[in-house]
Amino acid sequence: MSEAVKFGTSGVRGLADRLLGGDAGIYTRAFIEHLMRSGLVAAGGSIAVGEDLRPSSAAIGEAVCAAIFQAGLKPVRCGAVPTPALACFAMGRGMAAIMVTGSHIPADRNGLKFYRPDGEIDKQDEAAIMQILAEQSSHAVGAHSTGEVAAAEADALAFYRDRYRGFLPDAALAGRRVGIWEQSSVARSLLGEIVTSSGGEPVLLGRSAQFVPVDTEALGATDAARLAAWIVSEQLDLMISTDADADRPLVIDEKGRQVRGDALGLIAAKILNAGSVVTPVTSSSGIEAGLSAPVLRTRVGSPFVIAGMAEAVSAGHRNVVGFEANGGFLTGSDITYSGHVLPALPTRDALLPILCIFIAMGETGAAASEIVSGLGLPVALSDRLQNYPIAKGQTLMRRLADDAAFCEQFLDGLGAVEGKDATDGVKFFLAERMILHLRPSGNAPEMRCYVEAPNRDAAEALLTEGLRRLKAFALVGVEH
Repeated sequence: MSEAVKFGTSGVRGLADRLLGGDAGIYTRAFIEHLMRSGLVAAGGSIAVGEDLRPSSAAIGEAVCAAIFQAGLKPVRCGAVPTPALACFAMGRGMAAIMVTGSHIPADRNGLKFYRPDGEIDKQDEAAIMQILAEQSSHAVGAHSTGEVAAAEADALAFYRDRYRGFLPDAALAGRRVGIWEQSSVARSLLGEIVTSSGGEPVLLGRSAQFVPVDTEALGATDAARLAAWIVSEQLDLMISTDADADRPLVIDEKGRQVRGDALGLIAAKILNAGSVVTPVTSSSGIEAGLSAPVLRTRVGSPFVIAGMAEAVSAGHRNVVGFEANGGFLTGSDITYSGHVLPALPTRDALLPILCIFIAMGETGAAASEIVSGLGLPVALSDRLQNYPIAKGQTLMRRLADDAAFCEQFLDGLGAVEGKDATDGVKFFLAERMILHLRPSGNAPEMRCYVEAPNRDAAEALLTEGLRRLKAFALVGVEH
């Protein structure tokens, strides 16, 4: 088993060459063995397979199908579909599923997301799969399918469309021009359909034949400037998009500013009258104040959010939802909105929070920026340093968590430390209602920096300084 391919915050991630070189088949075989041992699939059963639009995904999907055949099961090839659409379809058909996607990471990498018939796998499933990997031989699986593959792309998309049919009022976007940054999002055509069906005028922009990695928590400056320019030149009321596999939304308001994912999550939780909310420690510190429902904080990653939602359901809560700072929204129980029932979909979904801001705009007649401003959240920003040495990142986290003298040196000049949280990375609560949160990515060699402040100038200054200090530590090393 290649060390370059491993479980991250949500699914397996690694270099595409490693996945194509055998690791996709090895992980698929281990997942199937886990399903069989758990009684979740029987010989001759089916597994749905989907993919995003990055260059390596179709070939990796072929390798996954080959491994499914060789395990005595039948692959159902759903083609290029959003991850939540694949999950929705598979759950509706009582099938397990595998999504080939690297989400927002660079094009030379890719990954696999695994789904039981009842939803996304959890950390216990990951541990069981890793144990099977340790037990089984690592001989390569053939890269080509050895039987007839059923095609179900249209069926998967139909399941997903039907989920939201009737959820959005027909005239929610009446009179609104909505830009759709198509890039290489697997949901690019679906987004246009949704805008049209809700009475808006879709303006299609930026479709790309080349893969575009979009990180909704760290939108590149060039992309941000281009999107803001389109807002002006196309006279848009809103712009929407998603990451590669459409489990993270991207929303730009009429002023050209990104609506943070946790703000979208809060809007959706309010619209859906959430009875319990689960969100990671990276989401805004203002979430609790914005809701009457109880809020449970977790580590970063959908498996942790899903576990938290299951806990809330077991405690008797209704309308249980979860969301992440990247905007991905999950439903842990059936949700009833305006007479429409949304069945539980315990995996990240980009479409639901987008639909909810449409509803908020339609109900209030307000602009997107006004709706966000009305939430009263502190200003929050985030960014990342790519190609950050993993060992350096681990050392930094350890020293920030345990070495008081080093902590004082690293944070010198940023204000008095009033509290610290090491749930995931290290989060510092500073004087003047400032927050600095540093954590390594679980998916790629990156270091993430999240900040909060009472105003934008202070937030931008703290983010710049946080990134500068991360760079300095990487250059100097443990002697910093």
